[in-house]
Amino acid sequence: MNVTLKHLFISPGHNYYGRHGKGAMDYPIEEVERISCVAGRGIEGDRFFDYKPDYKGQITLFDWAVYERVRDEIVKGELDPKAFRRNVVMQGVDLNGLIDKRFTLGGLELTGSCECSPCYWMDQACAPGTHEFLKGYGGLRARIVKGGELVMGDCELEILAEVEPRSDDA
Repeated sequence: MNVTLKHLFISPGHNYYGRHGKGAMDYPIEEVERISCVAGRGIEGDRFFDYKPDYKGQITLFDWAVYERVRDEIVKGELDPKAFRRNVVMQGVDLNGLIDKRFTLGGLELTGSCECSPCYWMDQACAPGTHEFLKGYGGLRARIVKGGELVMGDCELEILAEVEPRSDDA
């Protein structure tokens, strides 16, 4: 199927992840034209690169349609897509349908690990009510099986196979 990669982001540090009980940090999130993805390691230059062995969130994907709903129904105004702190904002596929699937995306091969569950920080990053609104639609965490480069724009996505759910992906 054809999908569109609308935005690609990397960030060198964690603004919210692991910050419970502490204030948010202020690491920049940079929009880029392309990202270099390394099998088993993550995205070069991103905060989760080599985070830990076989990490379930080496790359994160977010649905453009969900972004639009948050912008229109919750924020009711301007909203930068980088507020969600996902690496790839894309259009054209139900990301929840890729959980426990092996698939290709623009030459990469990925396995969908689990939902990238929203946290309470979303209310600060976007607007109050975003955290609750995103439950079940927070995006997709995935492992990079075959690396390469993703480039903004249109690309192919093909589901290859089902994969066994892993206990560490819950």
